[in-house]
Amino acid sequence: MTEFSFACVGVRADRYAAGPTLVFRLRVTASGDSPVHALALRCQIRIEPARRGYTPAEADGLTDLFGERSRWGSTLQPVQFAQVQLMVPSFTGETETDLVVPCTYDMDIAASRYLDALTDGEVPLLMLFSGTAFTGAGGFRVEPVPWDREASYRMPVAAWREMVEQHFPGCGWIRLPRDTMDALLAYRSRHALPSWEATLKALLDTAAPPAPEGNDPLRALTATIGRTDP
Repeated sequence: MTEFSFACVGVRADRYAAGPTLVFRLRVTASGDSPVHALALRCQIRIEPARRGYTPAEADGLTDLFGERSRWGSTLQPVQFAQVQLMVPSFTGETETDLVVPCTYDMDIAASRYLDALTDGEVPLLMLFSGTAFTGAGGFRVEPVPWDREASYRMPVAAWREMVEQHFPGCGWIRLPRDTMDALLAYRSRHALPSWEATLKALLDTAAPPAPEGNDPLRALTATIGRTDP
């Protein structure tokens, strides 16, 4: 059986991708001198938050995920980051290849909230590999890639921030239910507001200071489409 080992040697933000994308550079090593005709890999990437320290500001940003800092001994559990597939072309001995990982800036996703809270340093990642190898000098044979193959990597926080800035320069991103989006669109149209930023600012201006029930901005918003729930 061929023994496979994996290492991550770098990461970059893909500036030409249609959406936020990180490209990890993988080094794959196969024991012996028998050629590997192809390698079909599955890769699960996890964030291991217990393997780094946090500033007070970062800890405040992570409260929603892990609770108060005094509880982190039991709550600082791994966070799922991505699960992708990769086909490695033919090689003998050792090769390097790109692992393309589409990302999201959806703040409802735990990994995005974790990464957004970090201001500097590195993100401790664990890559778990499995799959199927097609090997052999005369013809080919099929071999499994064992489930215990893994690689640790410390991704610079700067790589994540560069990727986000390429696609959401100077902006944040939130996901809303369709009913709420319909209500916002109706409010924007009714008030002839030029942008979503202007729409939200108008609602915030209406909401402060606290308005009496008759001037409740939420009621004004939902009333545009006849709904009573947010």
